[in-house]
Amino acid sequence: MKIYVASSWRNTFQQEVVAKLRGLGHEVYDFKAGGDGWSAAEGEGGFGWRFIDPNWQNWTPAEYVAALSHPLAIEGFNRDMDALKRADCCIMVMPCGPSASMEMGYAVGAGRLVAAYIPGTREPDLMVKMADIVTTRWSAIEVWLNVDCS
Repeated sequence: MKIYVASSWRNTFQQEVVAKLRGLGHEVYDFKAGGDGWSAAEGEGGFGWRFIDPNWQNWTPAEYVAALSHPLAIEGFNRDMDALKRADCCIMVMPCGPSASMEMGYAVGAGRLVAAYIPGTREPDLMVKMADIVTTRWSAIEVWLNVDCS
């Protein structure tokens, strides 16, 4: 199964989840990986606002909107969006922010299988109820993948 892991750069659980899913034999998109994100390519990959401007956390709203048109932002968006469209399943790993929430929402709307795995929280979020399964237990994710997703 092709799995899109939606999470945050700051999430300390994300890399462990990617490794566990790959260990189970799944093809997993890792936005932090080099290459196309689907293989365990060496090097940092994906998109980060820091690549556009190290002062990104102090942008005005107008600077943020302008940065969305930067070639690196367009490339990063296309890479993630293409992977999301290719995936059979999306697992959102909390804690995460608005991008991961939008990715999960897209997956739900596209009719993909969706899980919300919550090993930690930033703050409670009601809309995770859209997911097919919401759990704090990794073992429940494994059962869901083997039973409901096969």
